[in-house]
Amino acid sequence: MNHATTPPHRPDAPHAPHAPDPRHRAEAPHGPGVPVLVLGLLLLGAAALSALVVRSEITDPPFQRLDDRWLTWMGGPHEGPYAVLAAALNWFGGPLGAIVPVALLVLLLVRGRRVSAAFLFLVYVGGNMVVVQGLKHLVDRPRPANPLVRVDHGSFPSGHAATAALLVVLVGALLVPAARRRAWWLAGTAFTLAMMWSRTWLHAHWLSDTAAGAAAGAGAGLLAWWLCRAALAREGVRVHDRRGAAAGAPERAAV
Repeated sequence: MNHATTPPHRPDAPHAPHAPDPRHRAEAPHGPGVPVLVLGLLLLGAAALSALVVRSEITDPPFQRLDDRWLTWMGGPHEGPYAVLAAALNWFGGPLGAIVPVALLVLLLVRGRRVSAAFLFLVYVGGNMVVVQGLKHLVDRPRPANPLVRVDHGSFPSGHAATAALLVVLVGALLVPAARRRAWWLAGTAFTLAMMWSRTWLHAHWLSDTAAGAAAGAGAGLLAWWLCRAALAREGVRVHDRRGAAAGAPERAAV
């Protein structure tokens, strides 16, 4: 009677290609849903409507009384820890603050996430150049008297507030795991509110300028995220598959 024999194991025998672990594919990020689209459109619409309202009466829009009262509350004294915080936030939203998005861009490229890097670059530049600067040139609202920092033309909307809100959305979409995004949104909202406060405390903007800037930045980021959801999701799947293959390599070596 013949018995089947098992060929001896050869350590140098080639292994079959390792299929990605299905668990890694299941962890791939899902794209934003319809609520993200709706919220983005609502925020952009609110910023655009505010711009039209201000433009209709540059020196005395309907909410000027609230702006004046808030500016009075921000009267000072402008010293101590508040001054340090406001100066740091002013730096973050200025030209030197571009170090932050550039560092994020390099991080994405090092990780091999070219689609995400292109998304970050185009949305950040487009949000600032098209949305914020477009609204500034459309409205051209005078700034409060005697700002404490160097400012450019046009008080409406706040570019610092817009940049802060836009970066919060971009980082949340590209670098924060879905399970931790709720905490990130809360922290990002607090950061954006701090930026809004700093711009009014420095007398660089009216309160309504900062609200419109935050709405424009967040709205632009959310809308772009939704529009590019398919490409970002495909890249997310590829990244998770690569991680699954890399995790399987040590297991095969140990066999």
